[in-house]
Amino acid sequence: MASAVPSSSGADAPASRRRTAGVTFAAKLVFEDIHHCYHAKETIRGISLTAEAGEVLCLLGPSGSGKTTLLRIAAGIEAQASGRLLLNDREISGPNVFLPPEKRGVGLMFQDFALFPHLTIRENVRFGLTSLPKAEGLAEADIALERVGLSHYADQYPHVLSGGEQQRVALARALAPRPAVLLMDEPFSGLDSRLKDTIRADTLAILRETRATAIVVTHDAEEAMRMGDRIALLKDGRLQQVGTAEDLYRAPKTLFAAGFFSEINEFSVRVRNGLAETPLGTVSAVNCAEGADIAAVVRLSAVSVTESGGAIPARIISRRFLGVVELLTLAVPGSDMPVRARIRAEGLRQGLRDVSLSVNERDIMLFEKDARTS
Repeated sequence: MASAVPSSSGADAPASRRRTAGVTFAAKLVFEDIHHCYHAKETIRGISLTAEAGEVLCLLGPSGSGKTTLLRIAAGIEAQASGRLLLNDREISGPNVFLPPEKRGVGLMFQDFALFPHLTIRENVRFGLTSLPKAEGLAEADIALERVGLSHYADQYPHVLSGGEQQRVALARALAPRPAVLLMDEPFSGLDSRLKDTIRADTLAILRETRATAIVVTHDAEEAMRMGDRIALLKDGRLQQVGTAEDLYRAPKTLFAAGFFSEINEFSVRVRNGLAETPLGTVSAVNCAEGADIAAVVRLSAVSVTESGGAIPARIISRRFLGVVELLTLAVPGSDMPVRARIRAEGLRQGLRDVSLSVNERDIMLFEKDARTS
């Protein structure tokens, strides 16, 4: 049975007190050339993407990139303008087929809370199990609550729970029907930053135990890297790149992808004699057209700053202490734009103004200028 259960927030009960989650039959979900429009404006532009059985796939991108719309199409809340959706190679939405949400075997968690204040926690979890006899549904609800470490709240009402605990109840309700695919729309967006790591880890452990296919929407690149077996990066309704966290970080295909996964220094340069001369070093540009205007990109963490001995002289314009690291803004010869660097805190003595920089040639990435919006 399917469920469509809105949610947010998280909780902090240790995983050691949880019951082992019941196993589901994970399904492969395929988006095949999906298009979608709102009021004649195209919001999804030909996306083809597969969530493999049992994997956690993160949909990553800025606001308006189409992440949530794609999730709603998968859930059956929205209908695509064209294209097909297949669950284990069975068409569930297409030109001639549209299965309603309750017949898809899909669970959905939204960002906002959706616990019924007049129902107990147990009854809230049972809400998605109405096809079962009452006694059996309540028993399954108790199992789901034990799974997320909240069985002691079964007879309480939502108002006694913290935001994090309400998020866990919503997760229990979404998992109680044991969906083949679980869709999660920014499930941690409302959490205190101190709790996020613990709650994400607990949620991921539960997803692994249930073995359900999970598609998680987020705008946070680090969260996607922590959660996802693979990441699908979206922009303006188009799929930019799909791969593991390491794939997207180490080998971004576009300027947009490079900038989404880390802070970058970006310089406009022109290819001359097969080389790109940047303020931080000269690199081969044999794969770029001679005379082309391109973007040279260097991550802040790739800039080494020392008191002396580096390849490039620089002067510190500003210095911001951020705890483990310091953020430096520096002036370098040949560039009207400052260079930024993240270095280990206390790596340079206080009061120092003149320093030197070094960048490994392999850390200078080159992109076509229009690649940001491809």
